Amino acid sequence: QVQLVESGGGLVQAGDSLRLSCAASGRTFSSYVMGWFRQNPGKEREFVAAIDWSGGRTRYADSVKDRFTISRDNAKNTVYLQMNSLKPEDTAVYYCAAEYRSWGSSRSFDFGSWGQGTQVTVSS
Repeated sequence: QVQLVESGGGLVQAGDSLRLSCAASGRTFSSYVMGWFRQNPGKEREFVAAIDWSGGRTRYADSVKDRFTISRDNAKNTVYLQMNSLKPEDTAVYYCAAEYRSWGSSRSFDFGSWGQGTQVTVSS
């Protein structure tokens, strides 16, 4: 497993941008599928985006497609989520997740490693 630490959350206005980062420990980061999920109180954790171990494939939830971009830098053991044109409904705690070489799932229980989360609040 890898240990994950998110950063970059904050309070922004609708239409603004934010970039989240997730730093991973471990020498095998480049073998992990990385994902971003988000969650609000009382709601299920929701898939946002995922990127495969090489960065060659990405997937997005329909609600964020064309606004958010996931990327990774395997030399820095870091995955990013660039969020543009933010909306109030994007408000949530954002979690970074990792799973070893298992591409295709958007289900939270298919990811074995999780960060502690970072709060993103978008005001209208």
